[in-house]
Amino acid sequence: MLALLIIILPLVFVLFNLFLNEKQVKNNTLVGTLATLCLSVYSIFEFTKHPKRIDFVFITNWIQKLGATFHVQLDGINFILVLLTTILTVFIVYSAYERAIKNPKVYFSLILMMQSALLGVFLAKDALLFYMFWELALIPIYLICLVFGDEGRQKITFKFFIFTLFGSLFMLLAIIFLWLHNPERTFNIYDLYQSGSVLPAKQQVLVFIAFYLAFAIKIPIFPLHTWQADTYVNAPTQGTMLLSGIMLKMGTFALIVWLIPMVPLGWKLASKYVIILSIISVVYGSMLALAQHNFKRMLAYSSLGHVGLIAAGIFTFNLQGIQGALYQMLSHGINVVALFFICDIILNRMQTDTMQKLGGIRQVSKTFGALFLIVTFASIALPLTNGFVGEFLLLHGIFQYNTIAAVFGCTTVILSALYMLRAYQNIMHGETNEITEKFGILTMHEKILLIALAVLIIVLGVFPNVILQVSEEPVKQLIEQVRNASSVLTYSKF
Repeated sequence: MLALLIIILPLVFVLFNLFLNEKQVKNNTLVGTLATLCLSVYSIFEFTKHPKRIDFVFITNWIQKLGATFHVQLDGINFILVLLTTILTVFIVYSAYERAIKNPKVYFSLILMMQSALLGVFLAKDALLFYMFWELALIPIYLICLVFGDEGRQKITFKFFIFTLFGSLFMLLAIIFLWLHNPERTFNIYDLYQSGSVLPAKQQVLVFIAFYLAFAIKIPIFPLHTWQADTYVNAPTQGTMLLSGIMLKMGTFALIVWLIPMVPLGWKLASKYVIILSIISVVYGSMLALAQHNFKRMLAYSSLGHVGLIAAGIFTFNLQGIQGALYQMLSHGINVVALFFICDIILNRMQTDTMQKLGGIRQVSKTFGALFLIVTFASIALPLTNGFVGEFLLLHGIFQYNTIAAVFGCTTVILSALYMLRAYQNIMHGETNEITEKFGILTMHEKILLIALAVLIIVLGVFPNVILQVSEEPVKQLIEQVRNASSVLTYSKF
């Protein structure tokens, strides 16, 4: 029942918003996100002690004629994504607290609806239910970008919508295909694992490609990334945070849970090709980030590089790669939300994020300079920060798979250090000018948010085992399942 409550609770506060004024809506939304965070933390804490308790599972008939159930479940893998979603939504809502927002009732309600859909994606154990939440997550973020974004948003948002909808249709076809080949005629994830793993190799590859298109667009992975940068730049700050911090993790999570175990031989045959595409994303995204002069656009391309490394680690499908990917999803989400909030602070005060026009801000606000530096160190994976743990495990996993791939994967560390440190230097150091000398000190609201994010960065960097230990055993079981299934099948079935 707890799994269901985590999904429903944000929607309860959406209903409350209907009857409240502007200020009350902000307070109510913040309370709603905090309540959902508390419930998820409690559920996860209880799960670590009693993983087989029945209240972590909710299942009931949904579309009985199709064998579809409303099946949601908290487990040792998705708890990281539940934690990520509930933590970041609190920060995202709080980041908008002092901003002037037109029609806040709609804005904050859409954020809560987005949170509910995202949690549904991560907790769903029925393929049709998973698809429903996947599509539902698109609607609020589309409206946030379309209604509250910058000028020129209509064309850009439409491109984003068409890209993701196009990929989703391929996923739906793959789900229907697996259902038709499932003797039980259910959409249960574990039944589909069994029916998908015994398909002939050619069919597994086709299903793999269909799922991959949907997930790779959402992540995104080269060459399906063209919607990303413009959407990130033109979306309102909170929309960008939702997209980069949480929504792209839908794709990486789905690779682990919904793609590779579903068609293990498809993964075995296609892994080297998709890892190449992931590594290209690493290098390409990092190079584009290095070429940018606009801070927000630089962050958009840097995200492409970081998630490319996550995807590469996933496709190795070894313990270090998967554990690193899960941990880096959490770390990257925290870091990128912090960076976009820093960008929002600069834009709100300076009305520009062109790095050449800035400089000397550290002289005006030393607190801002120190907190920005911590986030920068995390982004470049400095030891004792959360970014180091995830990237180290990812590179370790990729190295076990292929040394050359690991060498190219290391470019994300080198290049991210170049563009992030350059950005920090251009924005924070040097002499102040007529724009930056008016920056002023951080508000209490801004300090609280950045300090909380900085503390989280350091805590996760120093105590990673708190997270890694919970997911280790389920990850091992999933890896063993996939490797056993792929080793039994032969290429003769192609």
